[in-house]
Amino acid sequence: MALDVIVLAAGQGTRMRSRRPKVLHEIGGRPMLSHVLDTARALSPERLHVVIGAGADEIRRCHAEVADVSWVEQPEQLGSGHAVLQAMPGVSDEATVLVLYADVPLVGTATLEACVSASGESRGVALVTAEAACPEGLGRIVRDVEGGVAAVVEHRDATDAQRGIREINTGILAAPGALLAELLARVGNDNAQGEYYLTDVIAEAVADGVPVAGLPAADPEEVLGVNDRIQLAEAERHYQRRNAESAMRAGVTLRDPARFDLRGTLRAGVDCVIDVGVVLEGSVELGADVRIGPHCVIRDSVLADGVTVEPHTVIDGARIDRGAEVGPFARLRPGTELGEDTRV
Repeated sequence: MALDVIVLAAGQGTRMRSRRPKVLHEIGGRPMLSHVLDTARALSPERLHVVIGAGADEIRRCHAEVADVSWVEQPEQLGSGHAVLQAMPGVSDEATVLVLYADVPLVGTATLEACVSASGESRGVALVTAEAACPEGLGRIVRDVEGGVAAVVEHRDATDAQRGIREINTGILAAPGALLAELLARVGNDNAQGEYYLTDVIAEAVADGVPVAGLPAADPEEVLGVNDRIQLAEAERHYQRRNAESAMRAGVTLRDPARFDLRGTLRAGVDCVIDVGVVLEGSVELGADVRIGPHCVIRDSVLADGVTVEPHTVIDGARIDRGAEVGPFARLRPGTELGEDTRV
């Protein structure tokens, strides 16, 4: 079945205290929206829609090279349900529609595939949930006796018993296109904010007897939303921890995984050793037995087997042949090529 993905990226992000659109703030050196688009593409959607509003021109400029996105503008920010409605004219009734958020940058493909699959099998609604250690202020998932989702209850409306529930709604959902359009058409804005909430489609679906499945995220950290700079920093650390674990599984020793930063891609041979405070940017390729000392920056470079980089060295756009030694306190500029066993 065809898949349409709608990414919501129209919010102002006032809590970021920034002149930049929230979705352009970076995780691992790339805008949050770019991470979400890459994850969406991994699902091979037929169409990819991004709803933009605040800072729309800047968002488009930042993604000027993107050719596979249909940009949809939400002139007034009237809630998540209203945002999805703006994209629905470009969505096929026969497709499964997956709704994502540009400020939830770490969500994984496995979680999204499970959500899309559940909706496709039941022809109903599927939403991604998570177990929250501190669910204060979040919508709780209330399940029926068969394990389906009976309701999503906002914290302010929850009973004491419901506030004890730790399973929360992430907002990510999938539904058949025709069904989602029908449910959205019945969502009103009779609330204090006067907005149309996507979450309200759950109540409409339950009232109609439409099956609603709740799929727990594979990792609660992957559905963390970013609303301020504190949460941005937390998401950055989660992202870098993933990178560190991936590198270590591939045979790289990290002296302190909590002080490793990858802002691009890394290909590394076995038995490399990376000390604390190292930042890797762009495309970095390391051969086997490469040793990188503390507080180095390596950008868009290739280091062959046995290269040693001493502390406080900057390597930018260089190719270094096997056995070379660079640093400490050295700088290699773009286009530099060092031969075998060279010392700088």
